[in-house]
Amino acid sequence: MGLEGTVAVNMEHMIHHIRAVTRGCKNPFIVGDMPFMSYNTSIREAIINAGRLLKEGGCESIKLEGGVDFAPTIESIVKAGIPVQGHIGLTPQTAGALGGFKMQGRDAAAAKQIIDDAKALEDAGVFSMILEAVPAPLGKLVAEAVKVPVIGIGAGPDVDGQVLVTHDMIGLFDKFVPKFVKQYTNIRKVILGALNEYKQEVEDVKFPAPEHSFKMPDEALAQLQKLIEK
Repeated sequence: MGLEGTVAVNMEHMIHHIRAVTRGCKNPFIVGDMPFMSYNTSIREAIINAGRLLKEGGCESIKLEGGVDFAPTIESIVKAGIPVQGHIGLTPQTAGALGGFKMQGRDAAAAKQIIDDAKALEDAGVFSMILEAVPAPLGKLVAEAVKVPVIGIGAGPDVDGQVLVTHDMIGLFDKFVPKFVKQYTNIRKVILGALNEYKQEVEDVKFPAPEHSFKMPDEALAQLQKLIEK
């Protein structure tokens, strides 16, 4: 969307995006991400907005960021019949309060808080949780501390599953590449190369070539010429 970050995303944006995903995907279990300030002000508003993502967006569950402090909110949403996925460690929507997009749980106290967050989310009823940008040993400890699946993004190999954003994986986004990202290809270079080649061929009148142009029957062309001459 050209935004500087995720904070500016609102409910209408997310519902629009989720609708597109649910129309295109028939088999995957779809999780709708709760945007910033859609669940931070009150439990009632959180339940209403979570319900909108399911009813209007069509997803099967929602995800929200936060640990111990948001456990009561999560518990209430779950009690309302809405499955919730948690998100702890580096939480992008509030990254500014965490010192930026940096590894979390660097010292013992911070690491213990993340483990406490994971336990609180499990007790609140999440069916799984995202654990982002933490040391690999901490990722292992978090996965061992809870029974629900822990899906890591930059949390080491000892969690229950992995996330890698498609744009990062294929090299489509190059403004910032986190340490935990592996680029399996660099499609950005391919796309820019193709666009530059297209531009040059248009300027050089090499495109469209005859094989890219529609033909007109000779008889019809001759008749057209006569009509024009009249």
